[in-house]
Amino acid sequence: MRSSIALKILMAVTGLLLVGFLYAHMIGNLKIFFGADAFDHYAHWLRTIAEPLLPHAWFLWIMRFGLVVAVVGHIVAATILTRRARKARPVKYAHRPKVQGSYAARTMRWGGVIIVLFVIYHILDLTTGTLNPAGGDTEPSTRVIADFKAEQWYVTLFYVLSIVAVGFHLRHGLWSAFRTLGQQRPRGEHIARAVALVLSVVLVAGYLSVPFAVLTGLVD
Repeated sequence: MRSSIALKILMAVTGLLLVGFLYAHMIGNLKIFFGADAFDHYAHWLRTIAEPLLPHAWFLWIMRFGLVVAVVGHIVAATILTRRARKARPVKYAHRPKVQGSYAARTMRWGGVIIVLFVIYHILDLTTGTLNPAGGDTEPSTRVIADFKAEQWYVTLFYVLSIVAVGFHLRHGLWSAFRTLGQQRPRGEHIARAVALVLSVVLVAGYLSVPFAVLTGLVD
């Protein structure tokens, strides 16, 4: 019982850390609306954080390592808790009762898989440039714009589906995190649901604004 509570707390804490990163990353992405130079300057600035205390780009690698640890911890905790829940009810119902819960809650598992696949693609596409049409030796703004041109519609489609999956995952995940960290009152429950919904919608809108801006020519 105690280990299950610890795993739920681990899921909540790592989830909130990842949400914080997603918002910081989204704010950085929005710099492209101030022009390619502003976006590229921001991307290069990230590699100079903590210099000269740390060597060039070390802060980014430390942050990446921390994110990997958080993601792995989140997935491991979720997997163990899911298996324990199944073992607690080993006999399947002949007629399964209707599960009460939101669409987001019922799609957390496949949503998580889509997000993991998207993160892998995203790194190979925009971080290393391996899968990017413009290549890895170009400026960050060039790679972003190359990705979301009309002829790259399948990339935009995958991006949109992935970000929507993040939104659903985030909505239910935030609400669950609030409950795990102590929110149990009815009024607080309504507030937690509202906050989770607003944060999810803002995040999805922020991320999707970039590809749609490129597609419509607002950013070129």
